[in-house]
Amino acid sequence: MIKKAEKVNKFLKKTYPEVHCALNFSDPLELLVATILSAQCTDERVNKVTPLLFKKYKTAVDYASADAEEFMKEIYSTGFYKNKSKNIIAAAQKITEEFNGIVPDEMEKLLSLPGVARKTANIILGTAYGKNKGIAVDTHVKRLSGRIGLTKETDPVKIEKDLMKIIPQSDWTDFSHRLITHGRKICNARKPDCANCGMKVFCDFYNSKSI
Repeated sequence: MIKKAEKVNKFLKKTYPEVHCALNFSDPLELLVATILSAQCTDERVNKVTPLLFKKYKTAVDYASADAEEFMKEIYSTGFYKNKSKNIIAAAQKITEEFNGIVPDEMEKLLSLPGVARKTANIILGTAYGKNKGIAVDTHVKRLSGRIGLTKETDPVKIEKDLMKIIPQSDWTDFSHRLITHGRKICNARKPDCANCGMKVFCDFYNSKSI
């Protein structure tokens, strides 16, 4: 497993040397809001909604005091707007009251925020703060790590634990971004482009001939 992980990581580094978060943001608060909005929604759609949002709401206090009905209308197109609105406003209130208006840079504190689970916390820590404390497991990371054969787990938390054992900690954040990029470009959900995938020689999915 470790040898396979080394091959995967080496390939991804060579193929996607420069990677970044697909969500547009300029500070940790914006990334937190964008990440919560991205649940069950494309990054492209979120990036269309956030420019007006970020122009109107600039601080945690702004979000904390937002009118819930109005805010729901502003994020409506991202789906699950009631839940997302509730979580963003509640998270902002906690950030304002307990963290001096600053998005915390510690895993435990981030996980105490409404709407924040490990994936979101890892994205904030790794992308906004440059801290590799875990691996963000989204749908792409879950799909590819299973297909390639880096884990047999299906639960995101268990997948993350498996990946953390075999991927160097210094690469955790970029590994997630690279796997996501590969998932979007080559190994998509419905029709993976195995013919043009540089990882097919050591990919369980390809070698099982289930395609």
